[in-house]
Amino acid sequence: MGDKDAGFNNPFAALQGLGKDLPKQEKKPETAEAKTPAGPAPLTGKIVLRREKKGRGGKTVTRVSGLPSSRLDELCRKMKKGLGCGAKVEGEDLVLLGELTERGAEWLKGAGATQVVIGN
Repeated sequence: MGDKDAGFNNPFAALQGLGKDLPKQEKKPETAEAKTPAGPAPLTGKIVLRREKKGRGGKTVTRVSGLPSSRLDELCRKMKKGLGCGAKVEGEDLVLLGELTERGAEWLKGAGATQVVIGN
């Protein structure tokens, strides 16, 4: 057992010397426009979380209003994962399954929301 590669078949061994023959790729200089990505819409404005039970067969949900409509689907996925609950988009609102007003408010503040209000 003197050689550490003895008995080991390395399928990439034949490719090791081939990289030196490839042409060099030139890097394009970065412009100021390329450095500033068009990020998602910020969570500014008043975001209201309120608990609802009516019309849901006795189940409690938390309705989140005031989120940017362009980010509803993204925030739905992230909040479901972050809060460990079900969630869906209803119209212009996000509906979290369960009574999650406090936890949802904390999550939104952590995500950069400037004004979060817990309603009735």
